[in-house]
Amino acid sequence: MAYTTIPKPTDYFNTKLYSGNASTNAITGVGFQPDMTWLKQRNGTPDHYLFDAVRGVLNYLTPNLATQQQANVVSLTAFNSDGFTLGSNGQINASSSSNVSWNWKANGAGSANTDGTINTIKTSANTTSGFSMSTYTGTGSNATVGHGLGKVPKVIMVKNLSVGETDWMVYHASLGATKNMRLNNTDAIATSSAMWNNTTPTSSLFYLSNNGNVNASGQAFIAYCFADVQGFSKMGSYKGNGNADGTFVYTGFKPAWVMIKNTTSSASWNITDAKRDTFNVAGKGLFANETTAESAIAGREIDFLSNGFKIRTSGGEKNTSGNIYIYMAFAEEPFVSTNGQPATAR
Repeated sequence: MAYTTIPKPTDYFNTKLYSGNASTNAITGVGFQPDMTWLKQRNGTPDHYLFDAVRGVLNYLTPNLATQQQANVVSLTAFNSDGFTLGSNGQINASSSSNVSWNWKANGAGSANTDGTINTIKTSANTTSGFSMSTYTGTGSNATVGHGLGKVPKVIMVKNLSVGETDWMVYHASLGATKNMRLNNTDAIATSSAMWNNTTPTSSLFYLSNNGNVNASGQAFIAYCFADVQGFSKMGSYKGNGNADGTFVYTGFKPAWVMIKNTTSSASWNITDAKRDTFNVAGKGLFANETTAESAIAGREIDFLSNGFKIRTSGGEKNTSGNIYIYMAFAEEPFVSTNGQPATAR
């Protein structure tokens, strides 16, 4: 049996829950210095906030909105060796609020990558965990960008930093290079070669057309790239069966975090994690495209298993018969560790 290449997934991805205090708030217990942190208040309806080391602290993006990058001096003020520090921003640190942070490790602030026809301003790539972040300036012409992973990315998320009302564009390998999704809305799959230049990414490059959402001339962009890594991350798809005894999806690990999107019909991007839902059935929903507070509503249930996840609802957000769903998943524990120890069920 092949063993995982990452014996301890929490060295590269971890969910950390925290309480807000409306003041300086040092969050510890992440287990590493994060390079990307995605924050959402659980008991209220503020926007999602996303920070990373490439764009620099204080600069945030809102995954649920098409707005450009903004800065706030009392938002996330530092990435630390075991977490991060927040200022008094009420969106992510309101007094007595309950919040979640999802944290990924890349490779610090990064440096230029010159593999593509567009040289990145900074690329921070972690070849072990299959995650990279790149900032670049668009050319308005067909182009390539180096992602630094050394393996083919299966998901790419691109956001225009310069101009508001430009959607978050998502490439997913299960859909192909003529298709795209939009993280900040509920739309079904769209077909266009004028996004990813109808070309599958390689182990060094991803491809862009001249679409303003990904490559407008003279404008700044960021790309988040994710590859499959045995025992740590998996990006794939499944077909709904319309039955409460739903599809089982094999990932090769016990999931810590799963995001699912119906590509056939209008639906939200459902995020489930093992820290907010500590027992099966897991159904405490948060949504990448919504500000909705966390809630456990019928139609969102899944089980986290030792080697994947299983859909436990016939609801359309996760299991309409015949609909195609895409997912991203990151591990809590590998199915089989480097010493042959199997993962346990929840």
